[in-house]
Amino acid sequence: MDKQGHKASRTIEVTVLSAENLRLDRKSVKKNTYVIARAGPLNSGSTKADFEGGSNPSWNEKLTLDLPFQTRFISLEVKCKTSSGDRVIGTASLPISDILEDYTPENHLHFLSYRLKDSRGGRNGVINVSARVQMPVDSVCPSATKNPGGYGCSSSWQQPALGVPVGHQQNYYSGVVTGVPVWS
Repeated sequence: MDKQGHKASRTIEVTVLSAENLRLDRKSVKKNTYVIARAGPLNSGSTKADFEGGSNPSWNEKLTLDLPFQTRFISLEVKCKTSSGDRVIGTASLPISDILEDYTPENHLHFLSYRLKDSRGGRNGVINVSARVQMPVDSVCPSATKNPGGYGCSSSWQQPALGVPVGHQQNYYSGVVTGVPVWS
């Protein structure tokens, strides 16, 4: 929490869908692949291993991560369980800016694909994910957390306007900033 009592992070939901053309030591991967998503050193989630997809595994598994506001990337690491231990197949970085685009509302579902890089920096397949920033229940409907049953919004509640906050008056923001690029 910050000084005003606001949460210092937000929650991101990453669904690891699938990967394509995975190779290990220049050979197609046979089985036992999984993904670790990291939003920081102490904040990660992992899929279960795929035993059937070979070099084109499918997980379709949802991971929920706390995303501190200063985080710029989520690391996606595809690994394979082998007899000699777990081996990294490839990694990719999911830029937070791909999810929180300028005019995209929070809670918008993004479908994204990223090139995986092996330990030498070479191309090693593609990972497919979907991601969204979860809206807190009380920002979607403030009364939902205050009602005895926890459901429903009061008739006086209005959805907040989207935009960039400008003016500041007793912790109340209003207005939207627009800009036009000027080249000389």
